[in-house]
Amino acid sequence: MILIVGLGNPGRDYCKTRHNIGFAVVDRLLEGLISQVTYYKFNAEVFEADYKNTKLLIVKPLTYMNNSGTSVKHFINQYFSEIERILVIHDDIDIEFGLVKLKIGGGSGGHNGLESLVKHLGNTDFDRLRFGIGRPPKKIDPAAYVLSGFKRIELKSLDNIIDRAAEAIKDYIEFGIDYAMNKYN
Repeated sequence: MILIVGLGNPGRDYCKTRHNIGFAVVDRLLEGLISQVTYYKFNAEVFEADYKNTKLLIVKPLTYMNNSGTSVKHFINQYFSEIERILVIHDDIDIEFGLVKLKIGGGSGGHNGLESLVKHLGNTDFDRLRFGIGRPPKKIDPAAYVLSGFKRIELKSLDNIIDRAAEAIKDYIEFGIDYAMNKYN
């Protein structure tokens, strides 16, 4: 089983923000999967699906970004023996807008959602799909920037980039992290 975690914040106020790109990518991924079971557990929206004979547990924590580790830890504790890999999908201000990159482990890079995961899981042993949202202009606080919407010019290409991220996840599922990194990084 692969545990896929899309990071974001719950509620309509956040749904179109840069910080919620993890939720948007999960939603797009789910559009292409069959045999979905949807329920709520451990303060998260949960989807069970299969892709290319691989069982997927897809989670959108509803704890707000900065506390996402509390929810994810419960899933890891319950499904520990079944989980082979973990992929976390998140926004990244250190990557240019429009780029999608995969990574094996690593630190939080100042991302509060990742910091919460590292704190509650006790390690950095999870893969990441980093969705580039670019750096804020110099006069804008990074915290305000990630909670802002995309620029009109960015919205023109956003759907295609989200599609690319969903395809990268499918390749990750089917062929593994090394293949996906070589193809998308």
